[in-house]
Amino acid sequence: MTVSSTDEGVQGDQGHERLPRPPAFGFPAQTWKEIAHLLANLPMGILGFVYSLVWLVMGLGLAITVVGLPLLALGLRGSRLYGAFERRRARALLAVRVDEPSRLRHQADGGFFSWLWARLRDPVGWRTTLYSFMRLPWAVVTFCVTLLSLFLAWPVLPWIARGLTNADRAMVRGLLSPSDELERRIAELESDRGTVVDTAAADLRRIERDLHDGAQARLVALAMGLGLAKEKVLEDPGAAAAMVDEAHGEVKLALQELRDLARGIHPAVLTDRGLDAALSSVAARCTVPVEVAVDLPERPAPAIEGIAYFTVSELLQNISKHSGARTAAVEVWRSDGRLLIHVRDDGHGGASTDRGSGLAGLAERLGSVDGLFTVDSPVGGPTAVTAELPWRDRGAARA
Repeated sequence: MTVSSTDEGVQGDQGHERLPRPPAFGFPAQTWKEIAHLLANLPMGILGFVYSLVWLVMGLGLAITVVGLPLLALGLRGSRLYGAFERRRARALLAVRVDEPSRLRHQADGGFFSWLWARLRDPVGWRTTLYSFMRLPWAVVTFCVTLLSLFLAWPVLPWIARGLTNADRAMVRGLLSPSDELERRIAELESDRGTVVDTAAADLRRIERDLHDGAQARLVALAMGLGLAKEKVLEDPGAAAAMVDEAHGEVKLALQELRDLARGIHPAVLTDRGLDAALSSVAARCTVPVEVAVDLPERPAPAIEGIAYFTVSELLQNISKHSGARTAAVEVWRSDGRLLIHVRDDGHGGASTDRGSGLAGLAERLGSVDGLFTVDSPVGGPTAVTAELPWRDRGAARA
């Protein structure tokens, strides 16, 4: 949560909110804003109370009919809008800012009933409705006290306004803020799930394309060649032998393509011997000399091991194709509950995780498993990429 202000000393410091400067006898601008907020509480409180009372009574009264539940859903939608306005008012006049709640989600293919159920169980809408009912009596009190203080307690009005608005700040934070870490975590997990699904779909399309354009095409040509050789084996044994020899070459190429495809899915060396041997194999195929150092007391869970392998593999491919480097190095180690990967090269730099780049895809893939991905690549080089993955024990994964 951050706070912004202009002339009243309210500012964010590493995400922690500070209250405005203490009130003084000069009636600074922040005091006038607080007075304006307190006086506006009454009309806003009446508006919110009347609106909430009308839709709630009508919706509950008509709940046994067809229109009752949709009316409740629309009322909660309006409460969300009212809460958004109150957050903006608190931001402008009280110098307090709370995060906006995440957008309400429902299954796109669920139809009307999915939308209705998502609206009816909206916690933000219900908390805003509670806020509307609680605000009216408090709005009457703050309006009367502020108005009387303007005429009868002018010298101490800044302190009175600060005390009343502190209660307003607490009410806004308590009832109009998102559901703290839980709601944010749910939103992150939903986004990560979408990333995982998209990545899996892209991998399946890649495998299908490689099979169709590579090994499958060669196997079709092989079958045709062997068919022609079978027809000529009696008529022209020499030509048939040549065709068989050509088919033998096609078999070798098809086998190599299948091996490469299997390595792209999950290499056998990773399963059998772990990250050290698998990354050494990848480094040996890189066009740039690569030094590999893997310091792991034990092997992580297969899923984490696979992500680490493909992360390093794609980074080394980028180094081969784009970096112009002469040397590179890969380090892998464990620190507490994290698996850390550090890949650096002495190329010309300029690598970025901008949307659409291969590095952006890596960042999304690691983020989907609570990982981190950072790139330090100034123009002119060198480039250093650090990736972190959560450590999961291999035995726990099997259990």
